[in-house]
Amino acid sequence: MKILKVLAVLTATVFAGSAALAQTVGIGTTKGGATAQVSAGIAQVVSAHGGMNMRPAPMGGSAVYIPIVNAGELEFGIANVAQTFMAYSGTGLSEGQPNANLRMVATMMIFRAGIMVRNDSDIHSIADLKGKRLPSGYSSAPLFEFFLSGMLANGGLTYDDVKKVPVTGLVPGVNAFKEGKIDAVIGAVGAGFINAADVAVGGVRFIPLSTDSAMANKLFSIVPKAFLTEVAVGPTGIITPTTVMAYDYMLWAGKDVSDDVVYRVTKAMYESEGELHGLSPMWATHSSANMAKDQGMPYHPGAIKFFKEVGAWPGS
Repeated sequence: MKILKVLAVLTATVFAGSAALAQTVGIGTTKGGATAQVSAGIAQVVSAHGGMNMRPAPMGGSAVYIPIVNAGELEFGIANVAQTFMAYSGTGLSEGQPNANLRMVATMMIFRAGIMVRNDSDIHSIADLKGKRLPSGYSSAPLFEFFLSGMLANGGLTYDDVKKVPVTGLVPGVNAFKEGKIDAVIGAVGAGFINAADVAVGGVRFIPLSTDSAMANKLFSIVPKAFLTEVAVGPTGIITPTTVMAYDYMLWAGKDVSDDVVYRVTKAMYESEGELHGLSPMWATHSSANMAKDQGMPYHPGAIKFFKEVGAWPGS
């Protein structure tokens, strides 16, 4: 009987261990594009090193899964910091609908964006866009209208100063630019579709944004948590050192996700910087040392615990 009891205890222990290893968590993502690639990388690293399975949950956009994570029906999600801040604070895209249950887990890579024109265009500044044809609406991705509005404000303009050409999303806008239907379009520095546009129109270039503090603040008032950065010559469309808009990408969780789960996710990502860099050039600007960056939103206790243990938490 004693042997049977010992076997029973061992069996229960094995099953308990197996259940823990088999734990599965979800991460909200899009059905394609950069967000899908980022979430796939996170899921790969967490599943390999976090003692759990993380599975991407593709949806129609971050605006769909943000409230689902906020409601506690999905563990994790990712989005750029501007949309994350709007969602948490109930401003901008989430006007009047705060998602106060979101908790930051990690600040990740930096994305850079600007307004692109044909290289032979007579447009050399934001002010030169007055009266020109620009994409508007972005019905499937409205955040890009905020981005363009902010960039126009950086040059003292508004959407009322340009001719609006309705588009549904980022790539459709670039396609309209390639077809000569618009004069300038928002683009992500280093993106593959910028290379295609460059070939299609015989060369593209990005318009520099103003670093004047007053003009910069006009941009930041529309695109929260963005910042300006100068890009050296090299990427397609950067033919001279050019100041563009930059913003971080964020991983976040619902406030009720267990501290242990968030701790392990944070640890897996922090200790896998090199592996993440190897996934794609998109991860090149990701730094473990920057994961705890203050974004004006609360971090999850599980993430804070890990950051304090490794001395990465601000002030620790």
